[in-house]
Amino acid sequence: MIFLFTDYGISGPYLGQVESVLCQQAPEQRIINLMADCPRQDPKASAYLLAALVNQVPEQGIVFCVIDPGVGSFEDLPVVLQLDNRWYVGPDNGLFDIITRYAKTRTCWKINWRPEVLSTSFHGRDLYAPVVAMLANGKEIPGEKITWKDHHNWPDQLNEIIYIDNFGNCMSGLSGKTLDIDKKLDINGLIVPYAETFSAVNIGQAFWFYNSINLVEISINQGNAAKDLGLSIGYCLNFS
Repeated sequence: MIFLFTDYGISGPYLGQVESVLCQQAPEQRIINLMADCPRQDPKASAYLLAALVNQVPEQGIVFCVIDPGVGSFEDLPVVLQLDNRWYVGPDNGLFDIITRYAKTRTCWKINWRPEVLSTSFHGRDLYAPVVAMLANGKEIPGEKITWKDHHNWPDQLNEIIYIDNFGNCMSGLSGKTLDIDKKLDINGLIVPYAETFSAVNIGQAFWFYNSINLVEISINQGNAAKDLGLSIGYCLNFS
């Protein structure tokens, strides 16, 4: 199975072109869009999302991971990673830092292969998708083993908003049971309590909870937390 994790969005020509390459070169594989609206050009925020979503990928699953910047310039090495019997292909721009840190086993390869035709602006289609297809077809990894290095030293838990969904719910980079449920969140003077789920609070009330991928999330019952509370990607959370 092949999983796509990108900031391409579902509109426009990009996701479809990648899927076309994969369908042609690995026709027996199922292709699943794990996430197509990662924060644009934000590998840091996306790194925490990827780590939170890994449990949705079965062993031996292959994840196509492309988040700009740096994808088309080779400033960040193109790599293949094997982490706990799952495979990841993409640029070493920080996107894999968190998931690699959590992995019990890891092996890394620098991708040396280049296609005959390589555009300057769409390595996702021309480089990474064919490499994913090679792995899916059981071919030899087109690269050399290297020692993995974490160049960014981002924290294990990121106390910031990293994603806002279409409903205005705001996910943070805080995972697991890192906060006691008696903690309250101060958002511009508004005190936001914990609640287990939406139905536990009144309509229009803001609350924080652990969501379905075990990240701390801020929501409003039948409301838009991002709009109503003035939240955006990168907003730092203040719990007390």
